[in-house]
Amino acid sequence: MAGSTMALRSFSVRRQPAELVAPASPTPRELKLLSDIDDQEALRFHVPVIHFFQQGGDLAAVVLRDAIARALVHYYPLAGRLRELDGRKLAVDCTGEGVLFVEAEADVRLENFGDPVQPPFPGLDQLMYDVPGSSALLDTPLFLFQVTRLACGGSVFGVRVQHTMADGAGMVQFLAAVADLARGAATPTVRPVWAREILMAPHDDQSPLTRFAHHEYDDVPDTELDGTIVLPLIDDMTHRSLFFGPRELAAVRSHLPPSLRHSTTTFEILTGCLWKCRTKALAPAADEKMRMICIVNLRGRGLDSNIPRGYYGNALAFPVAISTAGELCANPVGYAVELVMKAKRAVDLEYMRSVARLMVHRGRPHFAVANGYLVSDVSKVGIRELDYGWGKSVYAGPAKGGVGVIPGVASFLIAVRNAMGEDGIAVPVCLPRPAMEEFMEEMSKLMQPAVADITPRIISAM
Repeated sequence: MAGSTMALRSFSVRRQPAELVAPASPTPRELKLLSDIDDQEALRFHVPVIHFFQQGGDLAAVVLRDAIARALVHYYPLAGRLRELDGRKLAVDCTGEGVLFVEAEADVRLENFGDPVQPPFPGLDQLMYDVPGSSALLDTPLFLFQVTRLACGGSVFGVRVQHTMADGAGMVQFLAAVADLARGAATPTVRPVWAREILMAPHDDQSPLTRFAHHEYDDVPDTELDGTIVLPLIDDMTHRSLFFGPRELAAVRSHLPPSLRHSTTTFEILTGCLWKCRTKALAPAADEKMRMICIVNLRGRGLDSNIPRGYYGNALAFPVAISTAGELCANPVGYAVELVMKAKRAVDLEYMRSVARLMVHRGRPHFAVANGYLVSDVSKVGIRELDYGWGKSVYAGPAKGGVGVIPGVASFLIAVRNAMGEDGIAVPVCLPRPAMEEFMEEMSKLMQPAVADITPRIISAM
């Protein structure tokens, strides 16, 4: 359990007025179309990530402001503004207006955020100030940065990006360019590539959506839902972060049948376990169809010849595994893991282009959230390795435990190091308070194989 986050309820932050940071030198003025994966409804929101550093202090804001301005010369579309064209098509008007930058100072020390520093973060709205009017989709800055000096000499670097412009890998690629330039490089290590046409449906395409059913975009009205499943009890929600190191992962894996034990990825097994335990904790009717939405990135799947190095757009899909609640709860965890594995492994370039065609034909819908739970693995995007000139962060990753605008129905797998110096994965979970206790009990069962003393390590709670 994190020791000091429980006591840290509020602190004072003094902010300077938000400013626009423009590219450091002139950039092309043009209109660039986003891909048909980029501009789907599910990505039309801002993604917050946050870094905590032991150092930086007074230096951080000056260095980062300058490095961001120089990085925007190379990534000049990020300094523009989104426009919506016919058919809800999004394009970025490369105006060079710049991104929002906030400099702040807080009367709090790094150790007050806990040991280790992990989500949920108290006072997050102070560390990532929502500048009035900045959260809209159109005609607003695509990035917001806040650099906060801490009383101990440490610093917090908050970043918010419009998701239609970049996925997690793309955002980290841009931040890596900022880090390169902040450390004195003349140019970014990785050259940015736009190439959004790779995931664009042909304008005259009338072909069927190929062999893929795309159940992630089923028309399932939210009005049919049991409110405890998708519409959480906001006034009685609680947050926990579970830690999975080698010991925990080995224990959970031991519950799989031999045919799956050595063929599943960490994402597949953890997602299956979380899905099963969360469903049992929420106790829906046995015939309710539960949906496990897996975020799958096309990069790193043996298909990189079609996604060039340097591409920073969205290259992700939302395949869904579906099962009745009764089957999920009654079957061993291998049942859920196998469903996740099949959904995730169906994604390839043809699948992604099929999604692009669906977006054009159906008006760019949101994926179905009915009875849904979404898991995204950001443990390998490399954000922990970024060094802006004052050493690597003690935490770098998602600022919140969920994704999008739907609270309580999503989790990240986040690469962390615990207080004992052990590398592993943190999984923030948000549930109604009574359901959380049942969830933890179910997870404990899966983390107790032959060795009886294995219990889930909770690294933070609110």
